[in-house]
Amino acid sequence: MAAPVTVVDHPLIQHKLTLMRRTEASSSTFRMLLKEISHLLAYEVTRDLPVREIEIETPITKMKAPVLAGKKLCLVSILRAGNGLLEGILELIPSARVGHIGLYRDPETLEAVEYYYKMPSDLDQRLVIAVDPMLATANSSVAAITRLKEGGAKNIRFLCLLAAPEGVEIFQREHPDVPIYTAAIDEKLNEHSYIVPGLGDAGDRIYGTR
Repeated sequence: MAAPVTVVDHPLIQHKLTLMRRTEASSSTFRMLLKEISHLLAYEVTRDLPVREIEIETPITKMKAPVLAGKKLCLVSILRAGNGLLEGILELIPSARVGHIGLYRDPETLEAVEYYYKMPSDLDQRLVIAVDPMLATANSSVAAITRLKEGGAKNIRFLCLLAAPEGVEIFQREHPDVPIYTAAIDEKLNEHSYIVPGLGDAGDRIYGTR
């Protein structure tokens, strides 16, 4: 049985996602909205992080209060568009370790080709959250998760902004143990493997490229 898909349908996320989808949204607006949504998505994907109690002193009295427990989690950006989500989550969890996987989609085969891989140590002892705005064909995401498992990661979650049903199906077939968190599951992929209705190429819209 595959791990669950969590659609984070909070009204603020859906509102900001609508603004991002619009053709007229500038790169600066797109980046700002993506960062804001990443804050909101981060709350959901980290909802069950373990905590422990420590003793502190407030201006009034001493007390026992919760702090995050265990190894610092690892955020993994699937380059290049993953950086758009990564930056917002890092603002909330600045102590997190960060890894990067560089993948590009071969225009002929649509297969993922790796060109960069750099990770913190002890992946097997960390919660790893891999981030990429789009889960379309799932080729890049599946390849990234496979690579993380080869690097020792055992506790992995995948966070994206948008997903296509085809991508979700493929991802769950290849990595049934990895839960997916997303803001929306759209209708389908078109003949060019873009999510419909989608929002275009996330990397191009973040960085103003074509």
